[in-house]
Amino acid sequence: MTSRPPLDCVLALLRAIEGGGGSAEIAPFLAEDYTLSEAPHLLAPAGATRGRDEALAGADASREVVSGQRFEVQRTTCEGNRVVMEAEWSATLLMDLPHWDTGEVIRARVASVFEVRDGKVVSQDSYDCYFTPPHA
Repeated sequence: MTSRPPLDCVLALLRAIEGGGGSAEIAPFLAEDYTLSEAPHLLAPAGATRGRDEALAGADASREVVSGQRFEVQRTTCEGNRVVMEAEWSATLLMDLPHWDTGEVIRARVASVFEVRDGKVVSQDSYDCYFTPPHA
């Protein structure tokens, strides 16, 4: 059996997230040794590193924070098993967060580097730049 090309794996993961996927929907796309590393950003000033279990728990928890997540992929670059993606991300807030209120659309410019092995994402390094509303 042949696995999907790395770009197809990454795009399928993004579509699962957009579909409101929680851990059950996202888990099939992540390798058992998956690691997510987030560079410091507005909502996580110290950055964060999470393993697969923490990332899946975060996917479940996100359902109480945002809805309607969308990734508008601007460009991708692939080399071997590595995929670099730039996208505009947005979601509607279900609760107040610093700089935003419930019901507002939160936006970020996202750059992520994914490593794929055997049709599953092994690692993701994300560099997110959130846009704050004018009244922030």
